[in-house]
Amino acid sequence: MKFIISKPIIFKTLSHLQNIVDKKNTLPILSNILIEADNNNLTLSSTDMDISITETIHCSVLESGSTTINAQLIYDIIRKIPDTSEIEIISNDGKLLTLRSNGSRFSLACLPKEDFPIIETKGNGNKIKTKAKTIFKLIDKTKFAISNEETRYFLNGLYCNITNENNNNYITFVGTDGHRLAKFSSLTGEITSEIPGVIIPKKTINELAKLLSDNLNDIEFYISANKVIFYIDNLILVSKLIDGNFPDYKKVIPDNNQNHLLVKRANLLSAVDRVSTIANEKSPVIKFKLLNNLVNLSTVNNENSTATEDLNVTYDGDEIEIGFNSKYIMDILYNLDAEEVTLSFKDNSSPIIAKEKSNPNLIYVLMPMRV
Repeated sequence: MKFIISKPIIFKTLSHLQNIVDKKNTLPILSNILIEADNNNLTLSSTDMDISITETIHCSVLESGSTTINAQLIYDIIRKIPDTSEIEIISNDGKLLTLRSNGSRFSLACLPKEDFPIIETKGNGNKIKTKAKTIFKLIDKTKFAISNEETRYFLNGLYCNITNENNNNYITFVGTDGHRLAKFSSLTGEITSEIPGVIIPKKTINELAKLLSDNLNDIEFYISANKVIFYIDNLILVSKLIDGNFPDYKKVIPDNNQNHLLVKRANLLSAVDRVSTIANEKSPVIKFKLLNNLVNLSTVNNENSTATEDLNVTYDGDEIEIGFNSKYIMDILYNLDAEEVTLSFKDNSSPIIAKEKSNPNLIYVLMPMRV
């Protein structure tokens, strides 16, 4: 195998691949990436057996061949090579890889291609075609609510389904950790039937967010019973799905919260941030006292330090005192974009809804805490 490639091209691909390599894996081959050179194309693959990425890039291939090399090592070497450099990579027997650039030369130990797991990249199941930025927005506005508790593994990802409403097809992403819920739906095209919900793991979600953040093209993905495959330009991401039952999120979203508070998002965010300065992990609660066109924010920590702030709002509902985790409130406000947001309450013990008028398909639900 012998090929020549520019540093920026291969480094961008390596940055995609090395993120999913498990650095602590007990199988040495899973710390490696597979390099295959043929017909002026270079295909690089990595996997941790749950998620895999394969990307094909164009380069000058002088001799076809393949091998595997430690992902972190080759990433670190190429990262330190000047951006304007050309890189020559040679592997004569698959056991040693030689990398040359400018005056630098590295000889690196390899593992044979035959040891690398086979990655099935052919799509099957239900096909969805939509814009990359649509999936990115759905993920970006909901992933913060994913649970990190491994005991509730079915919450360690985003729930995704396709529904048909009034002859329109919607793709919905939902995340929850049991204390808060984030739901975002968007119109999408080329769907002929509804697709049952699946749970996409958090690691996959985080990689998708990186891959789609600056992509303006259309993408395709396939959902089957146990995996999802994304086709993003010249890259293919394959991921197992979480085998579990996601809670019925529709039952969690209140439909009878009649007390609506309208507030400038930035003002409420700043006020919560200030009052929460004295809060800590043992006492993270901020109390909201809703009065006529006024909300009083207050907290007291376990050392009896206190903070309070009054904020002018638009509100003429019931007088309610209710407590929330300050971090959860700020997470929701960070992820809303509108100048004004609406918080809807029922009473002092029921979950609230946070929404913005400009984006009715984005819904946040937050459970209260005892004060």
